[in-house]
Amino acid sequence: MPFARLLPATIGFALALLLSYPVNAGNVQLRIEDQATHQPVACRVHLKDSQGKPQRAGSLPFWHDHFVCPGGAELELPPGEYSYEVERGPEYTAVAGRFLVREDAPTRVELELKRLVELARDGWWSGELHVHRPIDEIPLLMEAEDLHVAPVITWWNNRNLWSGKPLPATLLHGLAGDRYYHVMGGEDEREGGALLFFNLAEPLPITAAGREYPSPMKFLAMARQRPSVWVDIEKPFWWDVPVWLASGQVDSIGLANNHMCRSQMFENEAWGKPRDERRLAAPLGNGFWTQEIYYHILNAGLHIPPSAGSASGVLPNPVGYNRVYVHLDGELSYEKWWDGLRAGRSFVTNGPLLRVRANGELPGHVFAAPAGNEVVLDIRAALAGRDPVRALEIILNGRVERSVPYDEWLRTGSLGKLRFRESGWMLVRAIADNPKTFRFAATAPFYVEIGDVRQRISRSSVRFFLDWIAQRMDRVQLDDPVQKDEVLAYHTAARRFWEERLAKANAD
Repeated sequence: MPFARLLPATIGFALALLLSYPVNAGNVQLRIEDQATHQPVACRVHLKDSQGKPQRAGSLPFWHDHFVCPGGAELELPPGEYSYEVERGPEYTAVAGRFLVREDAPTRVELELKRLVELARDGWWSGELHVHRPIDEIPLLMEAEDLHVAPVITWWNNRNLWSGKPLPATLLHGLAGDRYYHVMGGEDEREGGALLFFNLAEPLPITAAGREYPSPMKFLAMARQRPSVWVDIEKPFWWDVPVWLASGQVDSIGLANNHMCRSQMFENEAWGKPRDERRLAAPLGNGFWTQEIYYHILNAGLHIPPSAGSASGVLPNPVGYNRVYVHLDGELSYEKWWDGLRAGRSFVTNGPLLRVRANGELPGHVFAAPAGNEVVLDIRAALAGRDPVRALEIILNGRVERSVPYDEWLRTGSLGKLRFRESGWMLVRAIADNPKTFRFAATAPFYVEIGDVRQRISRSSVRFFLDWIAQRMDRVQLDDPVQKDEVLAYHTAARRFWEERLAKANAD
């Protein structure tokens, strides 16, 4: 394939981006194109020298061990052998290899990426909720990761990009290719964990907050004064999760979160509720613990959709490594995407692309039947991706009800039928065969309501959160008794919520 085609007469969006991101002329000419269109395609490049040191590409956006480019780059590299991995989100193949840089001649590296699936054509639009990268890099980052929605965190604890500056006149930006980013995302991350805030018009006044005081609930109440706000619990195991759940003021929770990285796991729970490491051993135990807690939430009768975030710019992940796909009818809009996420018409992933329907309905659907009847769900799945998956699992009320071997699913596309004789929920997950990191996909739940008992409330799951509340209250350390009483008041209110829920429990 002749390299001269790098400059065709009619250039597309990817090449236009290339011209807007100048790089130094060099001795290595890199071109990546889409196999079907033969046009340059924006992508992410992990380029390392023979010692494993990541290489930059001039002024192109770089983070941790990779840079993104709009389909090509010119690099100045010392002579030697280099290895590369090139990716463009989970909907494309990845390309890996090596090349040699010599002193006496330029090196040309020409690569192709093949699209595995195009989920947007079927109404599935990708987004992620935990982006810490510079605003001016976002357009190229979204194009390189084939990401469609990305609110950007610009204020975080005592860091505020807008401090001493006028707030931007435009908060929501639309890009070519049906892509949107919003520049007023924020994060309150302290002793109790992290809450993410989206679609506000200005930052919350959290810069003077201490580790424990005031309670995050104070800022959550402020945020809720704006009807368009979205509040995400960044991880399920943060200490204040039972309080936030009891408030009824949160919209989603990070099932695919930044402890799950592209090539490693953060194996502990930081300052969150620790797991039993004997039962849930490293490196994958944290991922299973995250799922267990989410299942307890659903078993307690709370309908909260899962979300995803990567924390690129703080942790090693690329933008969009952990992402959530939302299904929409018709064209994408920023507002419709959030509406679809709220309805749970979604799945989260950091690898496998898992689309499931039950009786033809999407995740989030509520199947209702009169008392004495049963609901039979015919579950069908579509799965694509680069990672090997041994089985697809049906999770029924928090337990693996059925594990369908990959080869069996491949023959029919079916996961069989599931019968409900009482109210409950189910979801489908696929865990990739990766020993280093928890790579998976999971649908949002499907719900079943039979008779007058519309919610299945498990005693053991509610007690799980009551015990958690007691542990958390013992951890509150404040020297000022007035401040301590103020913080504990939120925990006390949450304890009453869980006690009342226990009284309503109707399942073991």
